[in-house]
Amino acid sequence: MNDFSFVTHSHPAYIEQLYREYKQNPAAVDPEWARFFEGFDFAVSYADGKSVAGELNEQQLEKELAVYRLIAAYRRKGHLVATTNPIRPRKDRRANLALEYFGLSEADLDTPFYVGHAVGLGKALLRDILQFLKKCYTGNVGVQFTYINDPEKEAWIQREVETTLQQPLSLQKRRRILEKLNEGVVFEKFLHTKYIGQKRFSLEGGETTIPALDALIDMAGSLGVKEVVIGMAHRGRLNVLANILGKTYEQIFSEFEGALPADNYMGSGDVKYHLGFRSQINTFSGHSINLQLCPNPSHLEAVDPVVVGFARAKADTLYQSDYQQILPLLIHGDAALAGQGIVYELLQMSKLKGYYAGGTLHFVINNQIGFTTDFDDARSSDYCTSLATMIQAPVFHVNGDDPEMVVKVVEIATRYRQQFHEDIFVDMVCYRRHGHNEGDEPKFTQPHLYALIEKHPDPREVYTRRLLEEGDHEAQELAREMEKHYWQILQERLDEVKQKPLPYTYQQPEKWWSELRAATEEDFEQSPATAVDEKLLQDLFYRIMQWPDDFHPLRKVARLLQDKIKLFEESRKIDWATAELLAYASILVEGKDVRLSGEDVKRGTFSHRHAVIYDEQTNAEYNRLSRLGEKQGRFFIYNSLLSELAVLGYEYGYAMANPHVLSIWEAQYGDFANGAQVIIDQYISSAEQKWGIMNGLVMLLPHGYEAGGPDHSSARLERFLQMCAELNMVVTNITTAANFFHALRRQLAWPFRKPLINMSPKANLRHPGSYSEIQEFTQGRFQEVIDDPEASKHPDTIRKVLFCSGKIYFELKEKQEKDNRQDVAIIRLEQLYPLPIRQIRQLIQKYRQASWFWVQEEPLNMGAAGYLQLNLKIGDFGFGIISRNPSAASATGFARIHHQEQEEIIETAFSLS
Repeated sequence: MNDFSFVTHSHPAYIEQLYREYKQNPAAVDPEWARFFEGFDFAVSYADGKSVAGELNEQQLEKELAVYRLIAAYRRKGHLVATTNPIRPRKDRRANLALEYFGLSEADLDTPFYVGHAVGLGKALLRDILQFLKKCYTGNVGVQFTYINDPEKEAWIQREVETTLQQPLSLQKRRRILEKLNEGVVFEKFLHTKYIGQKRFSLEGGETTIPALDALIDMAGSLGVKEVVIGMAHRGRLNVLANILGKTYEQIFSEFEGALPADNYMGSGDVKYHLGFRSQINTFSGHSINLQLCPNPSHLEAVDPVVVGFARAKADTLYQSDYQQILPLLIHGDAALAGQGIVYELLQMSKLKGYYAGGTLHFVINNQIGFTTDFDDARSSDYCTSLATMIQAPVFHVNGDDPEMVVKVVEIATRYRQQFHEDIFVDMVCYRRHGHNEGDEPKFTQPHLYALIEKHPDPREVYTRRLLEEGDHEAQELAREMEKHYWQILQERLDEVKQKPLPYTYQQPEKWWSELRAATEEDFEQSPATAVDEKLLQDLFYRIMQWPDDFHPLRKVARLLQDKIKLFEESRKIDWATAELLAYASILVEGKDVRLSGEDVKRGTFSHRHAVIYDEQTNAEYNRLSRLGEKQGRFFIYNSLLSELAVLGYEYGYAMANPHVLSIWEAQYGDFANGAQVIIDQYISSAEQKWGIMNGLVMLLPHGYEAGGPDHSSARLERFLQMCAELNMVVTNITTAANFFHALRRQLAWPFRKPLINMSPKANLRHPGSYSEIQEFTQGRFQEVIDDPEASKHPDTIRKVLFCSGKIYFELKEKQEKDNRQDVAIIRLEQLYPLPIRQIRQLIQKYRQASWFWVQEEPLNMGAAGYLQLNLKIGDFGFGIISRNPSAASATGFARIHHQEQEEIIETAFSLS
């Protein structure tokens, strides 16, 4: 406990006794009390550093301690009574800051106290100390920071609140605030007038966001930031696009006018308040800075990990992991921030080695309401930002009607992030003038609140009045001129658009993507060549099988590697795990990076990968792909926290930043992908069609029925196949080590990028049938379909073709060989989408006299059966299906039933009936 909460409620005599003990022996008291008394001693020191505490009588000492407790309490709990709400009174959070809680009374107000030194006042009257504390901690800014363990950070925040925050702004800054407030307010009024009833998710009530972001980005530029990556939901997005990122008014108005896509646009598009944007701007202080607003679906916080992953990738790629040069900025709504668990996952990632991005700046547009839900029904915590305390991130709560304080706070927050490289929150408390959207009636659920809002002037009016009251008599006329001028500009742009609307356009997130092109159907008729030179393959193989001389791997691991060497040298074969590492190695020696993350990926869930091995004496790590060559790319591999949703979003963002990095996420079990379904639905399967954004992320999803129960069998292949259309992604279920090698290399060999969803093996990682000959790596390419090599020699004698994918092949093959069934062919469909129709058509013609059956382990209502029935329509070709019976659960949890079902599938497949 580091926030001195104990000092408020402890009896004064007890505290005084503890202090006496502390003076005799500081180590004798609790460390937190020692820290408190250390601060007290500093506060009652003369200018020359000599403490007067020993010269005070008991009554004086008790009073001095009481006042110091008061100071500590204001620093800790002043935010509970700060005037941060522009619309309604604060709830009583029982701050207990009255004098009597500290053994003080009004009779003490004109008594001087040495502890005034603690707030920079020197020896001062209690009245002046109290006035200073109220000004700093209970005004239009409330700050939470005393839970921070690091004394340096805590002292830094305290100093900023008690000094920087109290200093007046220059006239130049005030004019800038008025200008940006004017833009924010007038933009919304213009749209409200011209596009009545159209959804725009207006910023009205929170327009101070515009001067806040302007100041934040300006400060970031002055501190060396080259790029700001932004994620935000719908509220105020159009305003931010126009007045911060510089998207043209013509483009925004064209979208309101229903702009149609340009001729080169492929996809469905999206509503205007979901779109991303990229721009290079010059800040108010003259710094050039790149702004990247990531596209965001209606799952409001889903963009958060995408933004931070994107920023991490840019830092790794362009700035040698110098996070000072790139700033992730997340703009939250209060209800979503408090309600959506992905925020917790992201914060839990923020300091982990694999996901650290130098700290994220969180800005909350706190409307105090969700769709129609007041905050009393939206959260149990005091604040929507209460989660910040988990990672000891400071929080500034600030009144949105005080733009000067908002600007000061965001500048402090930006400096904190740059200095300490950790997360910080700014919670701007404001309101939402309209309903959830402009066609909604908020009074249906919040009549009292919206009666208050209806009468409340907008932030620009509030600020203009304040400037007048403070003697700036030009402010009102200046505001009128600004409004008139800005309205005229907007009207002129709208008139131009009415005559000739601009087409709907989109931007790739980075210039690198311009090197690529859209995929076509022809691209999937045959995969590109991905074989490697045999000499290179051998060199890479032996390099990944070695370790430093002074490294002592676990003997069991050493034996595993020796077995792989023996397999390579004596049988000229390569197993699954080695093929995977060789794919990565071959990409790395081309100078490209590879990133792999997920739960336990360093060794692999099934102890197969061992990409990182450990010294059994020191537990030191050795990355087996770290010594491939002088100019090799970097192999980033990280065991993730136990999260699917945020981690997959992060990896998607990482892959989005750079198409020349192979980014991979591996689920511990494929079934766990359902915990990341929002990212799969909103980004992986549809981002290219909605936003024109390609992505080459690989998802490895262990899949296969092995009596593991319903949560450890199925990666829900059917769900991915149901989402497949318009060449949006690639879905594979691979059976050979070489084919997996080629599939991974193909991701970067294509002149476009597609997400790859692979149903990975589990037990079959070590199945001899999955091993591949060396020449399969040094010749050819990925095989979408693998014919039966024996049946292919005598196709006219084949009476039955078993068409399958993945693990079931090995059991079918075993039965075929055991019973010497030369009348049955087993064909493997390695790629299910895009479906290799041309190759399948050739095989149908080849075995035209045979009956065809699709064989799968999954129940009939799952797996690929339904997808193939819908999509495999070639002439009068028909096929039967052999599977488990339809089921609500993906698999049985009873081993005996599992084996019985599996045996029935195999027996049925080879029956002649």
